Amino acid sequence: MASRTVSKDIITLRGSAAIVSEYFGYAANSILYNRGVYPEESFKKVKKYGLSMLLTEDEGVKTFVSNLTAQLAEWLETGKLQRVVLVIMSKASGEVLERWNFSIETDSEVVEKGVSREKSDKEIMREIQAIMRQIASSITYLPCLEEPCVFDVLAYTDTDVAVPFTWIESDPKLIANPQMVKLHSFDTKIHKVDTLVSYKNDDEWDES
Repeated sequence: MASRTVSKDIITLRGSAAIVSEYFGYAANSILYNRGVYPEESFKKVKKYGLSMLLTEDEGVKTFVSNLTAQLAEWLETGKLQRVVLVIMSKASGEVLERWNFSIETDSEVVEKGVSREKSDKEIMREIQAIMRQIASSITYLPCLEEPCVFDVLAYTDTDVAVPFTWIESDPKLIANPQMVKLHSFDTKIHKVDTLVSYKNDDEWDES
């Protein structure tokens, strides 16, 4: 007699934390590539999320992103991470030109009771794919960065979180009167991530 095996895509807290932290690593690489923060030749193509993605081969940046995603996964597993912001600044003046804001909502019941949720990997991948396409097309809706830039990452956590010594307290590096573009969201059913980019508005004019 023929039998059929039916499986459900179970998402655990640890699994969701891994998906979200990995997403941030790939998103950061894509932003640094598409916004020209590092030269094109310092990236290599890989397949991820059903797309051609670009990863930096710069050892310093690779180590930074790797350490960052490991720390984010730890905070995501405890439900203590509220937001991650990738900031692009002028290398010469330190002026903030763009803020890529990743807001995170965590299902508190999963953290407190250890329950799991259900959502297909394919569905999550499709949602992430849509965001990655928007990041890749950012050159069409963001002003050109015409000067050498550097980047930094800010993490907003609950106040009772132990912060590693490699992290320092920072100001929020805000942009005055920014323009904003909201990107798609994705949801693992445990962590929901909203992505928004704000940027310096060069179209301001003086009414005086």
